[in-house]
Order: sequence, then C-alpha cells, then structure tokens
Amino acid sequence: MNFKNKYSLSERESKFLLKKSVVALIHSASRLENVNTTFPQTKTIVEGMSVSGVPMDDIQVILNLKNAYQYVLKLPHHSKFNLEVACKINSFISYNESLEWGVLRTGNVGIHGVDYTPTVPIESEVRDTIEEIMNSKMSETYKALKYMYFAMGAQLFWDGNKRTAIVSANTIMMFHGIGVVNINEKQLEHWNSLLSEFYESNNDEKIIQWTYENCIHGIDY
Repeated sequence: MNFKNKYSLSERESKFLLKKSVVALIHSASRLENVNTTFPQTKTIVEGMSVSGVPMDDIQVILNLKNAYQYVLKLPHHSKFNLEVACKINSFISYNESLEWGVLRTGNVGIHGVDYTPTVPIESEVRDTIEEIMNSKMSETYKALKYMYFAMGAQLFWDGNKRTAIVSANTIMMFHGIGVVNINEKQLEHWNSLLSEFYESNNDEKIIQWTYENCIHGIDY
C-alpha cells in the first residue's frame, strides 16, 4: 500500500482547514466518550454558550478538546512533534478527568472489551518510538496514522488516550499541510471493531489502511 500524502497545503490553508474542522473533530472525538450531544449542541458549547440538559461531564469533555485544539493551532508551523507536545495535548484533554494529566501513566490500565493489557510506558522507549516514526522514510500522512495507533495501543496516559492520539495525529498533519483525520460517528462502529482487532493482534496495518482510505480530509479545489 502506498500511503502517499493526499494533500499538500500551505501553512495558511493548513491552519484554515483545522480551524474550520474543529467543531466536527470535537464532535467526533467526544463520541468516543459516549457524549451524546447533537452537532448543533457541540457547536454551541465550543462557541462558549450554555446548552440546557447536557451533563457537566459531557460539557467538560467538549471544552477540554476545544482547549487542546486551541493549543495546537497556536503552535508554529513545521514545529517538531515530540513527547512534550503529546503530553501538553493530554494535559488539556484529561484536565479534571483522570488521576494525573499531561504525564505518562505509571500504573496499569485495562482496555474495556479486550484481553490486551498494555505495559506501563517507559519514557525513553516512548521517545525512541516517536523519533523512529517521525524519522522513517514513509509519507507524513503515514507517520501521523502510525503514531496515532501506537499511542492508542500503548495507552500512554491515564485517560483520554484515543482523543489525545487523534489530536496528536492532527497536529502532525497540520505541521505538514496534509489535511485532517476524522473518524465520524457513522464510521465509529466499524472503527471500534478494527481497533479491538488491532489491540488483540498488535498489527496496525489493517486499521491504518482503513483510516487512510476513509478518514483523511482536506481542501479540494
């Protein structure tokens, strides 16, 4: 499979695309936490207005994602993605949600519905893996997806791993002007079954290929 970049956007186009996509990205990612807001409700919350009947915890998930993307959009173009950036993203996403946020977890966690238990991450090994992915000969799009599934499989943080991994992948994509990755709610059921398969097998080829084919969006002139 040739995972060539689907888009080649300028810095201005790249930031514009991410800004325009933010509500859709937050709406999709909040679904991973079983937040059931409608798209208009998500948009209203992101815009800073109150919505009646939405639990405070759900509002927190949405606002945490908004803060993570605001941080990402302020990063200089062509910055280097590294563990510090990933930790910073998690510090916004898991704020007030987990034992600690913005630091690698130091204890065991289980993944609901699968037998796989990830080992406790070792900082030096995580750094080496990120370096290895970012310095590989593959396209930047492939690197973004490779990192995304590495981070989900490794469960680097106490909480918010899937959301942190998706925002991190979009950070890499923004840096390189290659579009955005969004798993929308219609795709979620199929994606979850691929994800369980990946957790059990530790083989990311199938889920990377599916995500590449179905979830990369950009500006089509």
